[in-house]
Amino acid sequence: MSEPLQRTYVWDPVVRILHWSLVIAFATAWGLGKFGPDIMTFHFYAGYTVAGIVVLRVLWGFFGTYTARFRNFVRGPSAVLEYASSLPSTKPSYRYGHNPVGALFVVGVLLVLSMQIASGLLSDPEDYINAGPLAQYVSSDVARKALSLHEPLSTLLLLMVLAHVGAVAYYKRRKGENLIEPMVTGYADLPANAKGLPEQKG
Repeated sequence: MSEPLQRTYVWDPVVRILHWSLVIAFATAWGLGKFGPDIMTFHFYAGYTVAGIVVLRVLWGFFGTYTARFRNFVRGPSAVLEYASSLPSTKPSYRYGHNPVGALFVVGVLLVLSMQIASGLLSDPEDYINAGPLAQYVSSDVARKALSLHEPLSTLLLLMVLAHVGAVAYYKRRKGENLIEPMVTGYADLPANAKGLPEQKG
């Protein structure tokens, strides 16, 4: 007999707004970077928006609500491997907040986004138009290196986004868990003993 589920508040409005704002801002920045226009003014604005969202999410990861704080969801290698071994199962995970693998992804995305932002700020294509605002403060070698990293990092981020979408679809189809609804409404259907609850930090 399955455990009864109850409507549980998981994600606060700040987490949800930042999540969907990042989706829009990143998609905009990526699209403008790939398809133009040649003058990257709007791409820069979208990039600044992404940077602001990342800064706010990192701050919220230290000072926000329970499920938003890094210390409450980032786990060590053993917990990540243990959870990863359960992924093929059809049994729902019923985690309160991020699971250990999802937490690893969150940290990874924030790190790669930070690298992407830094590379954009420092890049100088030497066209006298599209130089990053901080390129003037570094050597030309550093500016060229930043430029050479910007494109590969954008591809890596796109792959990470696709992996995330794939994981959401996998959870829905394989485990019967809807991960999108809680990120919209803030609420998830969880058992009373769901892992990750304040009294059960495992």
